[in-house]
Amino acid sequence: MKYTLEEIKQVLKGKNYIFFETINIIGIRSNQIVANSFDDWLYLIFKDENDEHHIYEFQITTDPGAYWLKNPSNVNGTAILVPGQYINSHVLGYHQGRYEALKQQGPLKVWRDNSQDLTLDKSGEIYEGVFGINIHRSNATSESSIVEKWSAGTQVFKKAADFDFFMNICKKSNQETFTYTLLEETDF
Repeated sequence: MKYTLEEIKQVLKGKNYIFFETINIIGIRSNQIVANSFDDWLYLIFKDENDEHHIYEFQITTDPGAYWLKNPSNVNGTAILVPGQYINSHVLGYHQGRYEALKQQGPLKVWRDNSQDLTLDKSGEIYEGVFGINIHRSNATSESSIVEKWSAGTQVFKKAADFDFFMNICKKSNQETFTYTLLEETDF
């Protein structure tokens, strides 16, 4: 595990973000600025029926893949989620109508990378809205080694088994909405 529960709580406190007693979904973006790899982490922190905290770390990407960076589907460029805490931003739903995932339902902030190269441009004008920044998986049965078309700005699990475990915990929580917090490696 790269980060401990206490380290994560300390960063959240320092940013005046909420640490939820039920379930916390926290992305941590690596310092890498070159796209197309699953080099970020998602931390799932929750309490069980005995009131004990559990913490799990999964490989994900918080960045768009090479395909969408080179071929933006939006005239302003490909979405890159701005770090922040997005209260009640996601609900259980379907990713592109195909399988259960956490679906964006509240506004998020994104930068738009329109340079059409593999360097992630995380600056400039910030756009706010509902853009389909879902939390989902890549390959349905195994794991993917590169991001490519799996993300056009979404938060994507590398391994199908990790995603299935994550979704099972989210469903068991009986929550109507989920807060997604995106931090950066430099926050630690």
